[in-house]
Amino acid sequence: MDEPVPRHGAAPLRVPDRFQQILDETARVLAESPTLAEAAPRMLGAVCRALDWQYGALWEVDRARNVLRPVGMWPPAPEAFKEFAEVTREATFAPGVGLPGRVWASAAPAWIPDVTRDENFPRAPFAERSGLHAAFALPIRQGKGVLGVMEFFNRDILEPTPDLLTMMTTVGSQIGLFVERKWATEELDRFFTLSLDLLCVATSDGRFVRVNPAWHRVLGFTDAELCATPFMDFVHPDDRAATTNALSALATGGHVIDFENRYQARDGSYKWLQWAAAPFPTQGLVYAAARDVTDRKAADEALRVYAREMERAKIEQEQNAERLAHLVRELDIARQAAIRAAGAKGEFLANMSHEIRTPMNAIIGMTDLALRTRLTPTQRDYIHTAREAAEALLTIIDDILDVSKIEAGRLTLDRTSFNLRDAVEDGVRLLAPRAAEKNLELACRIAPEVPEVVVGDPGRLRQVILNLVGNAVKFTDKGEVVIEVTVTQATADEVTLGFRVTDTGIGIAQDKLWDIFGPFVQADASTTRRYGGTGLGLTISAQLVELMGGRIWIESELGKGSRFHFVARFGLPPVPATPPGAPLENLRDLRVLVVDDNATNRLILTEILASWQMRAVAVESAAAALASLGEAAERGEPFHLVLTDAMMPEVDGFMLADAIARDERFVATRVMLLTSAGLASTRGSSGSTMRFAARLTKPVKQSDLLDAIATVFAAPSKRSAARAPRRPAGARRETAGVRSETAGVRSAGTSVSATHPAANPVRALRVLVAEDNATNQKLLLALLKERGHRVTMAGNGREAVETSAARRFDLILMDVQMPEMNGLEATAAIRARERETGAHVPIIALTAHAMSGDRERCLEAGMDAYVAKPLRPDELFATIGECCGLPSGEAQAGAATEQPATQAVDRATLLAAFGGNASLLAETAGVFLADAPGLLARLRRAAHAGDLDEVAAAAHAIKGAAGLFSQGDAFESARRLEQHARAGDAASIASARDALERAMAGLTHDVEALLGET
Repeated sequence: MDEPVPRHGAAPLRVPDRFQQILDETARVLAESPTLAEAAPRMLGAVCRALDWQYGALWEVDRARNVLRPVGMWPPAPEAFKEFAEVTREATFAPGVGLPGRVWASAAPAWIPDVTRDENFPRAPFAERSGLHAAFALPIRQGKGVLGVMEFFNRDILEPTPDLLTMMTTVGSQIGLFVERKWATEELDRFFTLSLDLLCVATSDGRFVRVNPAWHRVLGFTDAELCATPFMDFVHPDDRAATTNALSALATGGHVIDFENRYQARDGSYKWLQWAAAPFPTQGLVYAAARDVTDRKAADEALRVYAREMERAKIEQEQNAERLAHLVRELDIARQAAIRAAGAKGEFLANMSHEIRTPMNAIIGMTDLALRTRLTPTQRDYIHTAREAAEALLTIIDDILDVSKIEAGRLTLDRTSFNLRDAVEDGVRLLAPRAAEKNLELACRIAPEVPEVVVGDPGRLRQVILNLVGNAVKFTDKGEVVIEVTVTQATADEVTLGFRVTDTGIGIAQDKLWDIFGPFVQADASTTRRYGGTGLGLTISAQLVELMGGRIWIESELGKGSRFHFVARFGLPPVPATPPGAPLENLRDLRVLVVDDNATNRLILTEILASWQMRAVAVESAAAALASLGEAAERGEPFHLVLTDAMMPEVDGFMLADAIARDERFVATRVMLLTSAGLASTRGSSGSTMRFAARLTKPVKQSDLLDAIATVFAAPSKRSAARAPRRPAGARRETAGVRSETAGVRSAGTSVSATHPAANPVRALRVLVAEDNATNQKLLLALLKERGHRVTMAGNGREAVETSAARRFDLILMDVQMPEMNGLEATAAIRARERETGAHVPIIALTAHAMSGDRERCLEAGMDAYVAKPLRPDELFATIGECCGLPSGEAQAGAATEQPATQAVDRATLLAAFGGNASLLAETAGVFLADAPGLLARLRRAAHAGDLDEVAAAAHAIKGAAGLFSQGDAFESARRLEQHARAGDAASIASARDALERAMAGLTHDVEALLGET
């Protein structure tokens, strides 16, 4: 074998022929070492000593990270190569990187004569400092793969010889075989140790040679205990015969599969084991694997027990099958009967609704007509009482129908944008007269954070509030009733509001707290009970609250009052409403003194005033009020306004106002009186000095309070009013002439709608009325003729079809339930004829049916609109206007006739409100007449410019001015226009403005007449 030739004068390399010694030493080292890491230094040392090389390292493929990592090196602690060894110990190589990576990638040996000059040897600087130059590396292969790399280093610079390469390749292959076996053994040992199954090697004479850790986990015995005892001693006595037979089969060379027996555990229990075993006859050994199937055997036994039980249950089921089938047949018969009963109930309710509402329509309608005629006070009182009784009866009927709709799941809620504060306050104020009759404080608090406009069903919300507040007033004899509204939760598009109605009434016993929400249940159900009612209100309220996505509950103590709570969810409009605020900048920082003996009212008023950025102070008595007024005057910060309750103990609001009027220090302070509904508007002698800037009825509505304050503090001064120019005399005479003519027509007993320009329709309609009830015919004839329409009557649906074919009509009012042919059938016949002629006459349904789906059935039949009985003139004529395309306001023409033939402005009432001061009343009337044209001009400019904010402001100002004299048509028209503008309803502005201008013309006439009388 040739020796490598050294370069640069190095000594010749000697390669002893110790190939066999290298292989023997490597095999011996691998056999003696438990792991490859322990064998590596000795194995590398054997090679290096045989070849006279100075350093060696073994690298193993880390398959998880795909790198080579060092396993061992020789010499283990080389002082001469310390730095190089430390770098090698910490290094890892990717395929192709460095000498080990190069051999790993190519799977072939590699020789480097001098590593210090090799470009792909990252450890070159450390090798040079350690004096290492030549390097040789060979792969340790397993099949086509590489398991690791061995590398060796020499201090000399050497070129390889073919003999050396051949020898080292052969050595590498042999070492690879040894290493492969070692790694395979280590892997098998790992699997043997980690296996969850019980693995063992046993002799053919019945002893364990080796067991894995799973035996200890399952049985609890140590390896030594298992191997020291014949395994048959662990077998259950009942299973030993079968185990002996299985061993006999193994002794003859057979295999055992799925054999099961029981082995005793350390705690004395037995475990079921499932075996698979194979013999190794040449060594007299048996290799076996067992699996703990104790749980499975228990499950199998439980399953067998369950199967037996199921078999018994099946027999019982078969025995009961016939009885069950019979029961099902009986239930089906009962179900069909229930369905028929429900249908009969719905039909009965619909028919009863029709039968009751039809005469109610006549009663309410005729009393309305009678109230618009000239009557003596006694007659008017009698008819008014009859009308109120009819409305009360209609309310009971509606409650019963609501309960029926709820039970049938046919009641749905509307979703529309509405002003929440108005809906709540208006509902509460309806009950103010009843509260005043019992001398109760009725208060409404709406938290400032509650949104102004929400999306929901205002009618149903008002119904719940009226039920709860009405009950509170009914069951309270003294004290107060308060409703509060707060925000409980809010998101970007939804708000949950909390409502609480608190009273100081009789309370409810604990055992009846939840019963009262049942239908027809009353807290006092005795025959001698003091309180009336059907007991349906709370039932309906609870169901409505659930439909609103909320819940209702009650807290009460007998004799100490009740607190009804409910929460409801509402949507929020896409465009937030403008928050309520003072309309004029100069109302900010207004100093207001609130005087009320009721703490709740003081809280509500101060909270409202603070939301308008006014400076409010509240006191509980007239004495405290006078003291506060005096102190404020001395500080030079007098109060601008005093809001005083009329009824207070010791010194009431009237007496307080007198005291303020007599004190020169308070000459600039204005006083507003808060009175309960029904309280006399004035009190005291004719010589009384009291003056009130305004009188407001409690509970005070926020918008009314704002209007009153704005009117008082934003109106022109008396001096400027005195200098305000009057209208030209001719214009006033012309206006007065129109007023005089109207009065003359009224005195003659002719309907205003026949002659008055604001009440007379632009065109009279030819109307066909299909109605079988004589009383309703009479009512409709009177209502339609009063507005100048020409009416033809048909007594049933067939007659209506024939008459409409013979003559041309602008409108048909069609009753739904009639003999011979009902309204739906008559409409279908008329529409079928019109499909041939191409004509179309509007048909409005008149029906006393009020169940869910009635409206839809009418529209599906071809009708254009739907009006429920009892008829409301406003609703009827608004619907007529929409169907017949009448100009804005025309459908409501003649509304003035709904009131008694008296002036909208009552001089006696106004004079009393102005403290009997006729000159002050005249002066204020003059200011109104001077300012009205300018206010209307401002409104027109804003409407033409499309400035909705300015339209709202102008309408607000007109509302405040008109409210000084009347809260009739002008006031209501201004309020509606303001609402449309604030809600962004541009489409309704024109019609609402026209209505306001007509109403203002009438109010101006009345004020001019009043000024002439004054």
